[in-house]
Amino acid sequence: MSNPLPHDDIKPFASSDKAKKQQVEEMFDSIAGRYDFMNRFFSAGIDMAWRKKTIRLLQKDDPKLILDMATGTADMAIMACRILYPEKISGIDLSSEMLELGRKKVEKEGFTDKIELLKGDGEAINFPDNSFDAVMAAFGVRNFENLENGLKEMLRVLKPGGKLAVLEFSKPKTGFRSLYNLYMGIVAPEVARWFRQNKNAYQYLNRSSNAFPDRQDFLDILNHIGFSDTECKPLSFGICCIYSGRKL
Repeated sequence: MSNPLPHDDIKPFASSDKAKKQQVEEMFDSIAGRYDFMNRFFSAGIDMAWRKKTIRLLQKDDPKLILDMATGTADMAIMACRILYPEKISGIDLSSEMLELGRKKVEKEGFTDKIELLKGDGEAINFPDNSFDAVMAAFGVRNFENLENGLKEMLRVLKPGGKLAVLEFSKPKTGFRSLYNLYMGIVAPEVARWFRQNKNAYQYLNRSSNAFPDRQDFLDILNHIGFSDTECKPLSFGICCIYSGRKL
């Protein structure tokens, strides 16, 4: 097992003795019903454009078998079906409630023959080595209990030559950062409370994003694990970044 990073110690509920993995599962189960709405609300819909750019990074590879890590309510899987026309996408997530909502969306969109959603642990992926042409993850890797272990598993299940694409929050580098910190640290949790969501979940989002090893730090981890051709593409003043890498 890899040594934990400081980020790995950031948990949704500081007062709980439960492991981070269990806390993350319970947190997402508790907010599942309003998760999609709150994502669109907090980002003014820009998160869908971020997801689309992440998926388009995979377009040249024309992947046929794709793993969607921390698939949640299947936004990435559904969008990837529309853009990439794969044979199959397997989405895994810890949260049963999120997956149940995702299955309803997949059925509504007519992709039940293309997308399978499975309850699963990203740090112990239940697929053989070299299973997928591409692995993607949107706003999920920072929830790993051990980040390096999760990334090693993603590398393991990629086929040689396969590509990884990760969308994750980062820390803005411009004068926009103070406004961003105010919004994420104070405004977002209060808005969540107004909508009767779990305030702790949105405070955790801010804390985990601030502690996440972003930009070159994250690329260094990918390189150390064994990914090649790693890149980072900041989006929207650096609010988030798309990271990519390839398995040799």
